[in-house]
Amino acid sequence: MNVLLVLLAFWVPGLVFGAAVRLRGWTLAASAPLLTFGVVALGVPVLGGLGIRWTMLAVALWTLVLAIVGLGLAFAGQRLRARRHPDWTVEELPKLPLRDHLVMAAGVAAGLAVGAVAFLRGSNGIHTVQQGWDAPFHGNLIRWIAEHGDARPSTVGTIANVPNQADYFYPDTYHALLSLVFGKAGLTMMPTLNLAALAVIFTVPVGVAALCRVWGMPALGAAAAAAVTTWFSAFPYDSLWRGPLWPYVAGVALIPAMLTLARYLLKPNGVTGPVAIGVGVAGLCGLHTSLVFVLAVYLLLLLLAVLLRYEKIEWRRSAPSLIATIGLAIVLGLPLVLPSLYNASGVTSARWPSEATLAGGLGETLTFSPMSEFPQWWIGVPAFIGIVLMVRHRRMLWLVGAYVVFGGLFMVTVALESNLVQAVTSVFYNDHWRIAALVPLAGAVAFGEFAHTAVAWLVRKTQLRVKLKPAALTGVAVLLLAVVLGGLSHGGYIGRNAVRLSARYQDGPAVSKGEEAAYAWLGQHTAPGEHVMNNKADGSAWMYALAGVMPVEWNFYGAGPGTAASYLSERVDQVGETPQVRKDLTDLHVRYVIQGKGLATPTAIQSAGVARITEGPMFRVVFRNSDATIYEITGQSEAAGSAAGPGLSTPQGK
Repeated sequence: MNVLLVLLAFWVPGLVFGAAVRLRGWTLAASAPLLTFGVVALGVPVLGGLGIRWTMLAVALWTLVLAIVGLGLAFAGQRLRARRHPDWTVEELPKLPLRDHLVMAAGVAAGLAVGAVAFLRGSNGIHTVQQGWDAPFHGNLIRWIAEHGDARPSTVGTIANVPNQADYFYPDTYHALLSLVFGKAGLTMMPTLNLAALAVIFTVPVGVAALCRVWGMPALGAAAAAAVTTWFSAFPYDSLWRGPLWPYVAGVALIPAMLTLARYLLKPNGVTGPVAIGVGVAGLCGLHTSLVFVLAVYLLLLLLAVLLRYEKIEWRRSAPSLIATIGLAIVLGLPLVLPSLYNASGVTSARWPSEATLAGGLGETLTFSPMSEFPQWWIGVPAFIGIVLMVRHRRMLWLVGAYVVFGGLFMVTVALESNLVQAVTSVFYNDHWRIAALVPLAGAVAFGEFAHTAVAWLVRKTQLRVKLKPAALTGVAVLLLAVVLGGLSHGGYIGRNAVRLSARYQDGPAVSKGEEAAYAWLGQHTAPGEHVMNNKADGSAWMYALAGVMPVEWNFYGAGPGTAASYLSERVDQVGETPQVRKDLTDLHVRYVIQGKGLATPTAIQSAGVARITEGPMFRVVFRNSDATIYEITGQSEAAGSAAGPGLSTPQGK
């Protein structure tokens, strides 16, 4: 039931809106999650600005309103085209026989199965806490939106240790969607986060199958491409264990769906393309602003392919649609991107050390194995052969170009630390891991090209010697290819990817089962508006996401200098000696302090005042297990109140 609810949240709004604007078939199935995030991204400022609480009912009605508007636009566009250009007909995709649809569906199913098994094995179950640096922020943000009913980024600064900062920005479309299902049907925080990550993985095979379908790849190639989308370590698994980069992963996973919609730029069908692409752009902007630059690279390369006549276009028919698409993308996307300027300097100033030589980076790119100690030969080599075949067959050369651009960008970023490289990659936090996640898409499609070409060659070579029908020979060849590559890769690299993913899905070091028990105790013994003093370096930033208990220090970075939270972090152990400590504790409604055993990272800077606390006259132990200790501060028993202190908000529905 839980996983079904999350999947419905990802697909249903987009299916409703997409069907209303006349998307059909594989395109509709692939683009539905993208359109869902677009609907959510547009709804956040509108509903928030109107003072409408962010709830499942409100978002459902908002989806219905957008669907009706989209339906009206599609109908009006069709009537206008019929009146002004009665000789224009929509160039539909060639109809596929049922057999081909079943072949594609089988490829998608294989990709889904491999992805599900790898993720569930690697995550050690859907209830396991992700131990990464960014994980508690994402969990806290989901609960904050769910409890406060307002998903506007300007209202969530508290969980980033910047309360009441109206210009605070973080793209929270991903969290806004998950806040709607959190707490429903028994969905606690970790199942919500982990099932959402699994749903994101599920979008990739469907998206790649649709991408291959609309851009002319045979059904067998599309099926093979979809099947191997979940084999690559660089995406999605590395970005799920490292960080984790959940919103970014969701955006990259939906790039194939956006490229599927991009066919409407060359083969327009009324307002379907402009409206769907415009809403899709809003979805990508709402997930992560860096995805705008990724999309821009693909679209510029597609334009270049058109200008070089590798892709056909009828300018007279496409020009109005192109202009409308650009206009809608700007109108719908720009308001979501502009607030990101708040944190632009923080993004572009990030620095990551090089981790390979240029030769090593080139080898990792050519084998589609970025950031891997050992190449994924059994998909990397066929995929590289597929790239060569795509060039020979003049198929999706713009995608080949994107592989060159992103692969080259990864190669120099992972090996060099020059100012030029830093400037070019600044929108990706100068992080070669994020860029590495962009490489496997071309690898999957190229693998599909290799597969259908290799199978066709085998059939041609054997059909005169073996007395089998071509369809049977094709089946045998496909089975042989699947057995060989699947066997040599140990089932699609499931074990390898599960091991990589499991690096951050363990019992600690940031949050252990014992510390989760301590958070649960606090949840039962604190009142709404009450805060708990905590060490910014241990996993206690998770206590809000997991148990609804508000910490003083909301993340591993800690509060900024000059704040009460920062002051208490350094001096809370001096409560019996320093009046200011007592005042700040009372203002923030603090009566408990928690000490966790583990640390987020071995080098994390601890809250010195919390770390120095021991049992004594001012600190009485009220809970202790092997991993956590909770103290009650003497003289603070009346500090808990129903209203939050200055600069802090009281959560609703605690």
